[in-house]
Amino acid sequence: RVAEAMGVAQDHLITAHQVHSTDVATVSAPLQTKPRADALVTATAGLALGILTADCQPVLFADRQAGVIGAAHAGWRGAINGVLENTIEAMIALGAQRAHIRAIIGPCISQGAYEVGPEFLDDFLQGDAENTRFFINGSGDRYHFDLPGYGLQRLRAAGVTAEWTRHCTYSDPERFYSYRRSTHQGAADYGRLISCIRL
Repeated sequence: RVAEAMGVAQDHLITAHQVHSTDVATVSAPLQTKPRADALVTATAGLALGILTADCQPVLFADRQAGVIGAAHAGWRGAINGVLENTIEAMIALGAQRAHIRAIIGPCISQGAYEVGPEFLDDFLQGDAENTRFFINGSGDRYHFDLPGYGLQRLRAAGVTAEWTRHCTYSDPERFYSYRRSTHQGAADYGRLISCIRL
């Protein structure tokens, strides 16, 4: 259904075996097996790139002038370790120009729904003390983390134009799957969203 909606053959919808890494796979043709990676880039017309998420950030990239696209799965671990920057660099290697790249963060968990512990805050402060601006106080020793705000900051610092759709996966059960919401409800499993882009 997704391939049909994207106007491509099923084997032209490329997805990855996502492992919360910073690895980027460059794709030029349909693949026999999914690469172990958390981002995909291509300059091949007719291919669609898809990323699965259920609270993490799906980030879609395009340099329309160069004909280069990318898609990244950026949870907090991937984002802090550089998956977004790695995706941009892989696009540049295919001929994209940083100033021409546009990025959009799709539906993901918003700050109000993303409660974390003090050890989570410590991980972010080790890299950059200014990361405190992405946290607000919660109950007791808990904090709330602004995942899309952090993603936007990383993308813009990397020199690309970026926006967030402002859709919260946790807060909109009618439209979006959410790992955290399913966990809080005691559900046995949770669905996945797919975010796609094609040339």
